[in-house]
Amino acid sequence: MHYWYLTIAIISEVIATSALKAADGLRVPGPTLLVVAGYGCAFYFLSLTLRTIPVGIAYAIWSGIGQVLVMFIAWVLYRQALDAAALAGIALIIAGVLVLTLLSKSVPH
Repeated sequence: MHYWYLTIAIISEVIATSALKAADGLRVPGPTLLVVAGYGCAFYFLSLTLRTIPVGIAYAIWSGIGQVLVMFIAWVLYRQALDAAALAGIALIIAGVLVLTLLSKSVPH
């Protein structure tokens, strides 16, 4: 169940972070509500995750996957350019998350 909680936390955080640009400094009500609700949901489910996964590991997975997803959404929605260095960085983040989740004994399986 802890990975479901972490997945919900990641998706909520990605939605909230992606809505920040549309919220325009929290001046646009709809996207601002999405930001507040998304972060609230993200932190709640992250807190549930921390019952079983160590905080450092959970945060590394949460922030790593969230970072990659936000970069992908920014590329699609906001036409943010991704050069070779950005793509290499994304690959390294994904590799790090995979090492943590698949190989680390710090993560409950």
